[in-house]
Amino acid sequence: MPTVCLFTRDLRVHDQPVLHAAAEQGDGDVVPLFVVDDEVEGFRVPNRARFLADSLADLDAGLRNAGARLVVRWGDVVEEVRTVAGEVDATAVHVAGDVSAYAGRRREALEKGLGEDGRELVVHDAVVTVVAPGTVTPTSGDHFKIFTPYHRKWAGVETRAPLDPPRGLRLPKGVKAGALPAATDLADGDTAHGLLPGGEKAARARVDDWLDRIDEYGQGQDLPARDGTSRLSPYLHFGCLSPTELARRAGTDSEAAAQFVRQLAWRDFHHQTLAAVPRASTQDYRDRGDRWRRDDEEFAAWAEARTGVPIVDAGMRQLHHEGWMHNRLRLITGSFLTKSLYLDWRLGARHFLGHLVDGDVANNQMNWQWVAGTGTDTRPNRVLNPITQAKRYDPDGDFVRHWVPELAELEGTRIHEPWKHGGNLDYPAPIVDLEQAGSAFRSARGA
Repeated sequence: MPTVCLFTRDLRVHDQPVLHAAAEQGDGDVVPLFVVDDEVEGFRVPNRARFLADSLADLDAGLRNAGARLVVRWGDVVEEVRTVAGEVDATAVHVAGDVSAYAGRRREALEKGLGEDGRELVVHDAVVTVVAPGTVTPTSGDHFKIFTPYHRKWAGVETRAPLDPPRGLRLPKGVKAGALPAATDLADGDTAHGLLPGGEKAARARVDDWLDRIDEYGQGQDLPARDGTSRLSPYLHFGCLSPTELARRAGTDSEAAAQFVRQLAWRDFHHQTLAAVPRASTQDYRDRGDRWRRDDEEFAAWAEARTGVPIVDAGMRQLHHEGWMHNRLRLITGSFLTKSLYLDWRLGARHFLGHLVDGDVANNQMNWQWVAGTGTDTRPNRVLNPITQAKRYDPDGDFVRHWVPELAELEGTRIHEPWKHGGNLDYPAPIVDLEQAGSAFRSARGA
């Protein structure tokens, strides 16, 4: 009897447990299905829409090589899945587990609807993450609230061997595949000029390149002017790349590789946190009693990269141009918004989700909470001074010079404090006194 493999955030054929299990149960007869779901329309911003369209086209190519093709439907995910399953008289629908509130609602609705039809929903864990949420827990409590002890247990989990792409798949007769969506079908608006191409083929090529130079990670991961990070986060977000396969291929034989794999553990840590505390996507994980300021002009200056603080503006310009931002800049720009301007982290999280191609609820929201001091940071009142950060991680000013060319005439670290060096620069003065802002934040926190 046929089965249905419902693709969500696992758009690949390599190391694809959901597809393998569905094909095995159906003895090769499987409907690889993706539903363009009405409920997530607002989440499909232009950058992610373009990347998704690329990824679906590439997934279809991979499935054709395996003997099938991608079936696309539009509308309510539960209704469409039930309809397709009914058309082929499927015994079961297989899907990857996920942690967002939307994923939880989808799972419950699918279980209910398919159950009414006499069909089974089979949920597969450790597809979106290396280690599934809930696999490792503290001796007391349902999840780890601090990363270090979580990582210690995470590193000891034995993961499965990666799976080869399936072969011999068959699409049941009479199933109409439907047209693959173009980016403009998914969202209106312009995409970032420097957006990476989506899809598993591009992901695997980038992994091969990255693993050839992973030893640079130890020295280059915090230096935004260098191409010292993998830039694999968009592919992990859409599941074009298996995090389990990536962790195994990277290994921990070198210190740099171990540091890189540690970042995959951070990703899993945020997923297990949100799985345990779903409200953290919109509410403080730890309430600090904040009374966030409201200043629309200052928020607009931050969002539009005209704060007068070069490293902050450089990071925001990178975001707008590439749909991606270096992790060190995510920390700096986030700290500036929440602790120098004392504006609500949710404003920043929403703005990032409007641009980031790797916009992921678990990682975006929990990282924003970490930097705002309302999340899992063990030093919630620390303030990252952007000038100190800039001089440490962009000592020659190369990153700022690239993204803020109007300051190019300033040499070295002088570029990070242009207001101190005069000249006829076409660049605004800082919108806030950083020292006073840091003191005001600590006072507001009662620190």
